Amino acid sequence: MSAPVTKAPVPKVPVSKMSLLELFKKRTRHPFRPRTSDIVTRIFENFKKHPTPGDSLVLGESDFQTHTLFVIGQQKPTAEDLKKLKPGVRAVNGMLTADEHSAIMTFLKHIRELDLDNAFIVNFIDTYGADISMYSAERFQAYHISSIIREFLLIPVKTISVLLGEGGSGGALALQATDRRGMIEDALYATAAPESMAAIMFRDASKIDDALNILNPTAKEMKRLGVIDTIIPATKDVNDADGLAENIQVFIEKSINDLSRIKIRKLMKYRRTRSEAFGLTATKSRLSELIKMFERPLKSYFQKPPRDIKTVKIGSINQMDDDMGEAIDNIPKDVDCIKCGEARKRGGEGDGCGKLIPLSEFLENHMVCPECGTGAIMGARGWIDCLTDKDSFFELYRNLTVGELLDSNDVSQSYRTFLEKQKELTDFNESLVTAEARIFGYPVVMVISEFNFSGGSMGVVFGEKFKRAVEYAVEKKYPLVSLCCSGGARLYEGIMALMQMVKTINAINLLKENGLPFISVLGNPSTGGAIASYASLGDVLIAEPGAMVIFAGPRVMTTSGFKVDEKYIRSDHLCAISGDIYKNLKYFHDIRGIHEVCARVDMKRTIVKYLELYFRLQPAED
Repeated sequence: MSAPVTKAPVPKVPVSKMSLLELFKKRTRHPFRPRTSDIVTRIFENFKKHPTPGDSLVLGESDFQTHTLFVIGQQKPTAEDLKKLKPGVRAVNGMLTADEHSAIMTFLKHIRELDLDNAFIVNFIDTYGADISMYSAERFQAYHISSIIREFLLIPVKTISVLLGEGGSGGALALQATDRRGMIEDALYATAAPESMAAIMFRDASKIDDALNILNPTAKEMKRLGVIDTIIPATKDVNDADGLAENIQVFIEKSINDLSRIKIRKLMKYRRTRSEAFGLTATKSRLSELIKMFERPLKSYFQKPPRDIKTVKIGSINQMDDDMGEAIDNIPKDVDCIKCGEARKRGGEGDGCGKLIPLSEFLENHMVCPECGTGAIMGARGWIDCLTDKDSFFELYRNLTVGELLDSNDVSQSYRTFLEKQKELTDFNESLVTAEARIFGYPVVMVISEFNFSGGSMGVVFGEKFKRAVEYAVEKKYPLVSLCCSGGARLYEGIMALMQMVKTINAINLLKENGLPFISVLGNPSTGGAIASYASLGDVLIAEPGAMVIFAGPRVMTTSGFKVDEKYIRSDHLCAISGDIYKNLKYFHDIRGIHEVCARVDMKRTIVKYLELYFRLQPAED
């Protein structure tokens, strides 16, 4: 038995009467809240602990009734441990590193090999999120997360999860996608830790209260949305480990009894059905369920500048750098130009050489400076011109919107206003564009992030369109080509946005079951939930030069106290170190990093070599 948890003051307000901020500070983040080890050692008396690469991971096994239970747990440091840590790392300690996620994959493969009929996996979740240090980033942290989620969807073992305290982002989701899901009454489960959410949305990490009100991460809300099955009662005293263990044991025993009556094949089908349902809360009849929208966009959408392009004319320049005169000698005064590094009104390109480039030349080179190679972030329209044959792009499911998928009560007025503003920035209706197209004559289904719409963020429409595109690819027997250019999950949608990671991974499983190739192109940026789900699961991963490929962006990393050196989270470096993966396959398992880096101007030709191989290997029709 572990040592009893030190007594702490008991909050006077009942859990049900607390505000979100009070619940967060006085219960969920209480320093004396029981940790995973406190609960595990109380429930499983013969628990055999396995060695782990760090203190934030608990692995082990135990006999329980007539069953063999395998335990995987995330664990925050105790109050005593926190006192020993440097102040700058206290807030992030307790997040699983890439090393620990690798150990989970090894553990799951070990369980598979045992092939036990009476086995169960029980996960305990209590984390701010996954480790976002440079150490884990260089070890493909996001890829590990997507691989674990995929394994829990496919493993032929019955699974249970308990959200013990805090569930943060994809770090929590990696262990939460199980057959039976419980959550402690005073626990919180969110798309991002409140500090990170505040830093992203308000650019002020101190606005935790505002972030919590948008996230609404309560157990009651999670049950309403189908994210969990059972709310496990909290104890009166937040530090009552014995009482909490008793409540959790009741849930585990009931879950084992329920799951024991269901065959594993049926459970695995249910996992798919459940994954597909995330983000469909609307009770009204959906037109898209009755008809397949198959639309051809107006040709005026393509072959023209993005809406926020920032142009200048030579004749309008009053002042210029000393070396600019020679650069503009051959450009007529009435020709629209862009300045390298300042091509977009909203910025975001990074440092460029400052050269003036005729707009037509800039667009023909797919928004990349011909002088220094600096590329502006490109929206879906540009990527369509870059990757597909002219007049071959037929858009699918164009009119699928948030209003069609989510119940009106789940869409706040501020979110409606936000969506209307996004539509002013692009010709597309959402952050994912899906289509049937051709690449040098070869038919494909394409899914392309639209960065101009909410930063290409993953929301319920994104996930649903992705799923339908995969189903269309299976029906047509076409390869899937994805272009990722995403900043992560859409925080306005709370936990439903996070669940799209499971939904897209589930769709990729369907694609691979049908033997269809998946080519994943990583544009700049490829971050957050996108790279921690579908984008990292390609059979082939191709990245554009300088693409940021990381789970958490530099701003979140810096806010969390991490030092960031961007050159190590860019595609060129990550591709270079991907070759070392083959020296340590026991660590990386099925992860292969980035296969190659390719300039935009050559991307279409690079993709087609893989398509050509696939189509040439197909058996001839009788």
